[in-house]
Amino acid sequence: GVVEACLLHMLKRRAAGFLRTDKVAALFTKVGKTCPIAGDVCKKVQELQQQVESRKNQPSGQEPLKRQGSTTSKTPVLTPQAIKHIWVRTALIEKVLDKIVQYIVDNCSKYYEKEALLADPVCGPILASLLVGPCALEYTKLKTADHYWTDPSADELVQRHRIQGVHGRQDSPSKRPALGIRKCHSSGSTSEDPFAASAREYVESLHQNSRTHLLYGKNNVLVQPKDDLEAIPGYLSLHQSVDNLTLKWTPNQLMNGTLGDSE
Repeated sequence: GVVEACLLHMLKRRAAGFLRTDKVAALFTKVGKTCPIAGDVCKKVQELQQQVESRKNQPSGQEPLKRQGSTTSKTPVLTPQAIKHIWVRTALIEKVLDKIVQYIVDNCSKYYEKEALLADPVCGPILASLLVGPCALEYTKLKTADHYWTDPSADELVQRHRIQGVHGRQDSPSKRPALGIRKCHSSGSTSEDPFAASAREYVESLHQNSRTHLLYGKNNVLVQPKDDLEAIPGYLSLHQSVDNLTLKWTPNQLMNGTLGDSE
């Protein structure tokens, strides 16, 4: 939405289209005539719009018949918000939004008034540069509203396994340790190593979850337990809960699962 607002700022009437209500679509279509990258985005957006329209016109509860083994991709389900910003969204997912904006900035006199944001010699190039980062990401799985504590990353899961398994797998820290949970099938109850239980609870608190919010984290923060001991590097984190703020620090040895026999 912010990118669209920048693209629409003081857009010339000829570029926006006299009768078109979707000015972003008009701009992308006009740019696509001279910019091959924008032209490819136009084709992809048109295909998506056709698929969405065919889905709307389809009777409810019916899906088109496909031959067994067909490689035809399933019609994407786009939310109203995604359809509203489908042009910028498609260019972003295809990792070409920064190139299209840069092309528009380089040819801004064709599309914008002199006072427009993208016609500014400083703001225009800055906007194109800021979009390089988002365009470098892989949007393979879009986040849900509760992704902060329901969709942990692979690194976080490996980290949890390392800390939870340090007590039972000190001999082979290079291998991914087990969870450290023992189930008793006869009684149906679950007994757990106290060390693994406390470690699991601590590690989960280091990340976003339903109870606490991670405000800040920094690795390799040195802490000196005693005057005669060498400083120990560790992970420092600041958490916010409903009632208070909590500052935590964990030795890197524990974070990496290589505590061994250290005191």
